[in-house]
Amino acid sequence: MNRRFRFRRAANYVNLSTPLGLLIAFVGGASRTPGPNGLILAFGYRYRFPVAGAFTVGNVVLTRHDSLSEQLVLHEGRHATQWAWCVGLPMLPLYLLSMLVSVIVCGHQASYNVFERLAGLDDGGYPRRPARWRRGGGSAG
Repeated sequence: MNRRFRFRRAANYVNLSTPLGLLIAFVGGASRTPGPNGLILAFGYRYRFPVAGAFTVGNVVLTRHDSLSEQLVLHEGRHATQWAWCVGLPMLPLYLLSMLVSVIVCGHQASYNVFERLAGLDDGGYPRRPARWRRGGGSAG
């Protein structure tokens, strides 16, 4: 495994985000398996929240499905790196704030979410919605 992924894995254990992800996987009934680049893939997560094909907490990628595309694993791996850079739990309020800004800007939780954009909207399967003020609208007259 590449040195940067070893660092990410260690950082996410130390900042407690990976232990939190493992706890969420356990409570959610997900089966865990080693993934690429130090990720832990947790399949069969049983809760409907959050609404996403997959979500990442530390180095743990959780999904209700029984498999993930390579593209989506890459996307979620970028989120694992974001957890490391945000020093763990501060990622939650920062992500939620970014999601709120995106909803205000374009009406979609991911299109203008800085974390999703940096992780790759296309890889995550998210649309690229224009900002509300850039949408064509009828003119009064």
